[in-house]
Amino acid sequence: MHMKEDYLKELGHLGLIARLKRLSDSMLYSIRDLYKLKDFDIEPNWHLVFLILKKHERRTMTQISDSLGLSQPAVVKIINKMKKKGYVEAAGDARDNRKKQLQLSRKAIEELPAFEEVWKAGQATIEGLLKDNETFTSQLENLEDLIEYRNFRDRVLDKLSQKKR
Repeated sequence: MHMKEDYLKELGHLGLIARLKRLSDSMLYSIRDLYKLKDFDIEPNWHLVFLILKKHERRTMTQISDSLGLSQPAVVKIINKMKKKGYVEAAGDARDNRKKQLQLSRKAIEELPAFEEVWKAGQATIEGLLKDNETFTSQLENLEDLIEYRNFRDRVLDKLSQKKR
């Protein structure tokens, strides 16, 4: 069997970020194709918002952004697309009219069971893919925690300044 060359793997740790991006992109494109096949009019990253709004019923943009650890502009972009497709609606906050509470629309609630069936199958698929590597998720979480505590840029700058000494 001929193994194809994979330069990113050859790079070892230096190729890590590109490999994570490649894996993420591959899964996103695959999910997009799956949604088309199932005739779902949604995007791969919307499931996060669906699940948060199902759990909490109403949330502000800021609450969603904080829960997901995503920037406010990224969440605004997702929410605006979901609104345009009729899955999310905004309601005024009873205490503060400037704050908009987001909630799932009737359309979203009706279609959610079909979406959740696919998401559960997706979750089972990921569990199957990782069954021989139980530590992957905890290692990923550890990496995320380390980067949250001190970002990558600052860590690289530390290494560069140590070299100059």
